[in-house]
Amino acid sequence: MEKIAEMLAQKQLDAYNDQDLEVFLSAYSEDVLILEFPTNKIVTNGIEEMRSRYENLFRKHPNNHAELLGRMVHGNKVVDHELVTGREDSEPKKALAIYEIEGDKISKVWFL
Repeated sequence: MEKIAEMLAQKQLDAYNDQDLEVFLSAYSEDVLILEFPTNKIVTNGIEEMRSRYENLFRKHPNNHAELLGRMVHGNKVVDHELVTGREDSEPKKALAIYEIEGDKISKVWFL
C-alpha cells in the first residue's frame, strides 16, 4: 500500500507543477474530500468541485509551483511538506498536506 500511496502523491504533485489538470485529477477519487486540519471542515467536496477549484488556480497562477521539501509515508497516508511559489498575489509559503489513499485513488486531503 505504501508504494501505491507514494506513487499517487508524486503523480498529483508532478501534474500540479505541470498544471496538467486531467492527470492531476486522475489521482483522486470521484468523491474526494479536501479538508482543513484539524477541524475537518470540508473545503472541496467531490471531483467536480476540485476540477473547478484547480482549473481556476492554474489559470490565475500560471507560474504556480510546489517544491517537495519532505515526505513521509505510513500505510495508506502520505504527508508532504512543500514550498509553494509563483502565486502573483502572495509570498512563497510552506504547506503541509496529508493524503489518504483508498484502493488506487486519493480519497481525502487535509491541508494545514
